[in-house]
Amino acid sequence: MPVDERGAVIALQAVGVRREGTVVLDGIDWTVGQGERWVILGPNGSGKTTLLTLAGARLWPTSGSVEILGSRLGRVDVRTLRPRIALVSGSVTRQLRADLLAREVVVSGRHGALETWWHTYSAEDWAEADRLLEETGFAAIGTRPFGVISEGERQHVLLARALMSRPELLLLDEPAAGLDLGARERLVSRLGALATDPNSPTMVLVTHHCEEIPRGFTHAGLVRQGKLVAAGPLEDVITSSLVSTCFDLAVTVGQRDGRWWSRAE
Repeated sequence: MPVDERGAVIALQAVGVRREGTVVLDGIDWTVGQGERWVILGPNGSGKTTLLTLAGARLWPTSGSVEILGSRLGRVDVRTLRPRIALVSGSVTRQLRADLLAREVVVSGRHGALETWWHTYSAEDWAEADRLLEETGFAAIGTRPFGVISEGERQHVLLARALMSRPELLLLDEPAAGLDLGARERLVSRLGALATDPNSPTMVLVTHHCEEIPRGFTHAGLVRQGKLVAAGPLEDVITSSLVSTCFDLAVTVGQRDGRWWSRAE
């Protein structure tokens, strides 16, 4: 996997983002190493999704430098960079036709397309799409329209679609948002299995909740008011003190059997 000279998959230095005069991100220094699994937490409007958009080469910084997979934004043709990065996001859901079959949604990820008729897919491609659905226990929904399956099932389909492209970097923007307890736990379990698989790509997950941190994740970052207030090994960052500061609320956090929990004091 190509990386920069420091061995980083993502490297942000003094990054700032302004939109219509409003500071969205300010002075961000952040490095993600090869094979690391990061979770980014913070309140609504803190800049988490903007940070992920930068990492996905879908936004340029107003100031500072962004390097992804060894290439610097502004000096690389993003048409060659973006296919190496997979994004699971609500924005992708909104762009997909509701009458596409679930397995068509998955196979379209091979080329990052929104329609299967844009490309030709081999028998091996279709078999891989079916395998990815079967691997998570959702083979039965492969022939059902994407628009009628449950929200939890859609997230597994989108994750399979992301993996279909064999990415070097996997970005997940609040994939468990809006899911019921059962659907959330099935998704977190699947992400935990991916995190512990050495063949999985480097991963960055954005969430609001400690309970959604999967097993096997290695690092964490806390974002507040456009600043990265803490970043590093998971157990050094997900502490009661730092999380309380990030959310401006006294909370206690802890973990049991590799899963995290939090509650207000």
